[in-house]
Amino acid sequence: MGQPAVKYYTQEEYLAFERESPEKHEYYKGEIFNMSGASYEHNVIEDNLRGSLHSFLKGKPCRSLGSNLRVHASKNTLYTYPDVLIVCGEPKFLDDTFDTLLNPSVLFEILSPSSTNYDKGVKFELYRDIESLQEYVTISSMKMHAELYQRNNDGSWVLTEYKLPQDSFTLRTIEMKILLSDLYDGVKFG
Repeated sequence: MGQPAVKYYTQEEYLAFERESPEKHEYYKGEIFNMSGASYEHNVIEDNLRGSLHSFLKGKPCRSLGSNLRVHASKNTLYTYPDVLIVCGEPKFLDDTFDTLLNPSVLFEILSPSSTNYDKGVKFELYRDIESLQEYVTISSMKMHAELYQRNNDGSWVLTEYKLPQDSFTLRTIEMKILLSDLYDGVKFG
């Protein structure tokens, strides 16, 4: 018995479906993928990050947003929901529904056992097609480990890793220093 045929959707069909769905789905090259839930550790890290960003960005021309705002990489058709994002300047949207952002400056993904390879591999490759994107941060929910990818002026990317509680990194886009111990406050690893 063969594999069932994969049904392909247009971007317009995906958006119509997604805007009516109670659950979130990613889209890439005609295929729709369910998004899974998140662990307690994931949620604590996200809460810590969002709280720090919100306080730091108050009154500045950038804003942090959570995982309910869809991002679209128009060059490769990806529609997805990063865990946290920063948009600087005027946000640009796909259409007048204002639910699909086109110009994130910084994207954050909190890694789980099932998402690590995708978020650090194919997804990051697709994210790099977003011209406004300057920094990409992955934060593990399984151990203390963050990776900061920063775009150079020539379009290349540089990776720096952080693994100790006293380690910190600076987001160049907003000139904010983030301490790993703050990101992982309240997270215990077994």
